[in-house]
Amino acid sequence: MKNDILRFLAQERAGDVFFTTMIDLYGIHAEFPGLDEAEKLRPLPDKRVEFLERAFTKDIGDIRFIPYIQLHEYEAYLFSDPTCFAYFYDHHEKEIAALKAIADAYTTPELIDDGQHSAPSKRIIAQLPDYEDAKPAVGPQVAELIGQDVIRGKCPHFAAWLSRLEKLGGGTR
Repeated sequence: MKNDILRFLAQERAGDVFFTTMIDLYGIHAEFPGLDEAEKLRPLPDKRVEFLERAFTKDIGDIRFIPYIQLHEYEAYLFSDPTCFAYFYDHHEKEIAALKAIADAYTTPELIDDGQHSAPSKRIIAQLPDYEDAKPAVGPQVAELIGQDVIRGKCPHFAAWLSRLEKLGGGTR
């Protein structure tokens, strides 16, 4: 990924051209910049991901690069309103209620942990096993049903990244 980013930065030299990433913290590569140091911050996931983004920025070394690492994985967004799974999984009220209970137990879906069996996607699959094979199609559609405004309202790290990108264009949402 680093080689691709550096190549894109070299190809586009204009000061008004920016590059960003959207990668999951869950399962991040063992050689990711700053990962060993960031392990000390594991109990503070928001601080940990911010530390990793700073380390990634430093590693790339270009102010036009704005990394984003999702706490803990993309499926966290879907916990912003898990009732939207009903569109794809009708007659699964009990399972969707269990997902809602998980979401309600956290101040933000971004803090749903990254354990091997407790990461957001693993929790969804535990309730809706068919999601495992369908997630590339169903996940983005559930996010669309939830809507960007709801996700931004529930996921402050995500909201801050989008706001930062919006400001690059000199405008607001």
